[in-house]
Amino acid sequence: MKMRKTVKTRRGLLDLTRPVVMGIINATPDSFYSGSRIPGAEAAAARCGEMLRAGAAIIDVGGCSTRPGAPMPGSDEELERLAPVLGRIRELHPDAVLSVDTFRASVARECVTRWNVDIINDISGGDLDPAMWDTVAELGTPYVLMHTRGTPDTMQSLAVYEDVAAEVLRDLAEKVDALHARGVADVIVDPGFGFAKDIEQNYRLLAALGAFRALGCPLLAGMSRKTMVWKELGITPGQSLPGTLALDTIALLNGADILRVHDVAETVQAVGVTEAYLRNMPERNSISTLRPDTNQADITMA
Repeated sequence: MKMRKTVKTRRGLLDLTRPVVMGIINATPDSFYSGSRIPGAEAAAARCGEMLRAGAAIIDVGGCSTRPGAPMPGSDEELERLAPVLGRIRELHPDAVLSVDTFRASVARECVTRWNVDIINDISGGDLDPAMWDTVAELGTPYVLMHTRGTPDTMQSLAVYEDVAAEVLRDLAEKVDALHARGVADVIVDPGFGFAKDIEQNYRLLAALGAFRALGCPLLAGMSRKTMVWKELGITPGQSLPGTLALDTIALLNGADILRVHDVAETVQAVGVTEAYLRNMPERNSISTLRPDTNQADITMA
């Protein structure tokens, strides 16, 4: 299947010919990485400006922590957290491409219609709110389809696979087809690192990342400061930036189009030097020319 290299947003086409960075802003008090918790709308808008100046192409704003075991706020509380942050960001950065990290259709609708949010990033892949896909189709926004199982309370108990890459790929392939059938044209695929996967499964998924390009959708990788970095190394999330950058570089070489990260400036540098490396390889002139349509591993969607 031919890869799409653009995503149509309300601000025009987002060019993915070269990989882009999505910066994370958490309007939550309990995100797993304390450095991502930003107190207040002014601080969040300032962080947004820093990320944009550092080279972020997308800013992803969330009002509901999805770390394992996190308590779920109601939709009203989630919107109360998002409203001042999105409102102030839109005032100061009207042209920023914004994504909202939510699994609730009602929250997604409010964010798109009230603050002109450009992308809906659904960690549940439509499983936690049956109205989400029809809402996305009606709004006409790009949709990040992520793989997980269960809820944040239960997902780690469901990390049981015979072949994690093949099973995740099959699940996402079925959902991509269903979304296209509903009229959702711009689907971005996220294999869901850390969601209903243990550390070993995360690394197997990363090794097989190129296979997901067979879906024909832009590919998002979100590994920033997650347990696959810090638990593997016996460190803390706050110490895990170098490990994160290593994994992000591997993801780029395996075909990632979007890197979702806490540390934008450092990741932009990683993208730049990875592209420089590839430009100087024989018969390679960008990351996009290296990206395989399928992984070397024997992975099928059958």
